[in-house]
Amino acid sequence: MMAWAWQRFHPVGLNIRRSADEQLAVALVWLLAALLLVFLAWPLASILIKAVEARDGSFVGLDNLLALLTEPRLLEASWNSIRLALMTLALVLPMALAFAFALTRSRLWERPVFRLIALAPLLAPSLMPAISLVYLFGNQGVLKDWLGDSSIYGPLGIVLGEVFYTFPHALLILATALSVADARLYEAAEVLGASKLRRFMTVTLPNARYGLLSAGMVVFTLVVTDFGVPKVIGGQTNVLALEAYKQVIGQQNFGKGAVIGLLLLLPAVLSFSVERWLARSHGAAMSGRSVSYQPGRNHVRDVLLGVCCSGICLFLLAMLGVAIAAAFMKLWPYDLSFTLDHFDFDQVDGGGWLAFYNSLKLAALTTLVGTAVVFFTAYLISKTPAPRLPANLIRSLVLLPMAVPGLVLGLGYIFCFNDPAHPLHGLYGSMTILVAATVAHFYTTAHLTVATSLRQIDAEIEAVARSLRRPWWTACLRVTLPISLPALLDVARYLFVSSMTTVSCVIFLYTPDTVLASVAVLNMDDAGDTAPAAAMASLIVASSLLATLLINLLGWWLNRHAQAWRTA
Repeated sequence: MMAWAWQRFHPVGLNIRRSADEQLAVALVWLLAALLLVFLAWPLASILIKAVEARDGSFVGLDNLLALLTEPRLLEASWNSIRLALMTLALVLPMALAFAFALTRSRLWERPVFRLIALAPLLAPSLMPAISLVYLFGNQGVLKDWLGDSSIYGPLGIVLGEVFYTFPHALLILATALSVADARLYEAAEVLGASKLRRFMTVTLPNARYGLLSAGMVVFTLVVTDFGVPKVIGGQTNVLALEAYKQVIGQQNFGKGAVIGLLLLLPAVLSFSVERWLARSHGAAMSGRSVSYQPGRNHVRDVLLGVCCSGICLFLLAMLGVAIAAAFMKLWPYDLSFTLDHFDFDQVDGGGWLAFYNSLKLAALTTLVGTAVVFFTAYLISKTPAPRLPANLIRSLVLLPMAVPGLVLGLGYIFCFNDPAHPLHGLYGSMTILVAATVAHFYTTAHLTVATSLRQIDAEIEAVARSLRRPWWTACLRVTLPISLPALLDVARYLFVSSMTTVSCVIFLYTPDTVLASVAVLNMDDAGDTAPAAAMASLIVASSLLATLLINLLGWWLNRHAQAWRTA
């Protein structure tokens, strides 16, 4: 027991003999660190290497970067990306703030229903709103006259599609920021005669500034690095994500593609750095003496917020509903009779039903492998005497995907594993590499969720297990794992839905045998088969929703039958 405690807090104490199960834990920690190096750090390093190489592999230093910075095409794409991101941010942030305020600071009727609708875009690929906009405002759209001489194919369509895509991400952050408040501040402001507007400006907004800045940076990064919406409805508007795709796929110019990938990495790294700086300077909104704020009755406020939330939900439902409805209509908007012909994917380009089955396979494997790897990695570095070097390496690497866009990670994988000299070159083009890339892309959120759950479990559980001469996996499987089940189900749901809807992470890695549903939507839309593309996107939404309901049902059953101690 004393030896275990010494090794737990002094992992460099090599003079103390480790037990067999501790040696296994150490070996697993080193193995997991090696996996993160191979499937995360190595691909990103490959981008840096490729960015300083010419097409023939010779070293050119910063020539690629300097050449691109002088190209009018790239400068235009960079300006378009920044401009569209700022326009989207100007729309999404007020919408998400109003919606989050309605959910947390009002007595709005049926708030859970509004929240469910607001988070529905998370179940859809980013291509889906673009398809709906085509059906509504395109050349054959039912509402095309609303735009007058303007066209939906360009900045207007990109901004509307990105609003749909980024809104739930901003809402989740702002709802969390507004859910905690000290009622004493509002009582003091009211006693001092501050009006409701002044209280909002001087108390609510300052307390939520960290959430506002975080949401703004997330939205800005998502728009700059998004590939799906500009590809479908961007028209002649070029952006950085599309330029990277054209350089790698269209022109096979890997050096320029790598440099553009580095440029796409800049806003994410900047956002991550600013977020870390804000986190250090951000104080707690609640203390031990704080009083939880409960909104009072205010019919005018609730009615206004209800109208605002209803309008936002109508927009989100239209983006979802139009594409789903068009998938079951013969010829939009001329023949609206019901049909299932658009689901005959084998008759159109895109990969057929194989693409949908591949996506289900990818999502299932990513969920199983990703959840297991994330849990045992977090457990081993926090609950066992892990050596300091690999443990610190893991802690650093698991935060890296948060600052790496999916398109950049996909570029890294193609540069790394497509090299014939790479020892794992045989994995390229297989389902294994798609699973590895998807797990790596969404690793940070999953890891932080599990790590937060594990921190809430008393470390004495492992100490007691050691004193009873039980190996670490006994305490893990019999105690820690059951306690962590709710967090693991959240991770499983997140990984499944993300795997079904991702596009940018896998756009460079699929083959005709491993084509995915989200990629098939893109390919079918490129071929002019918009209705089948809408049908495939609808299947993605349906399968994501079904998986979410099944995981929620499993969680309910476990709480009733295997987690009864929680209600004791």
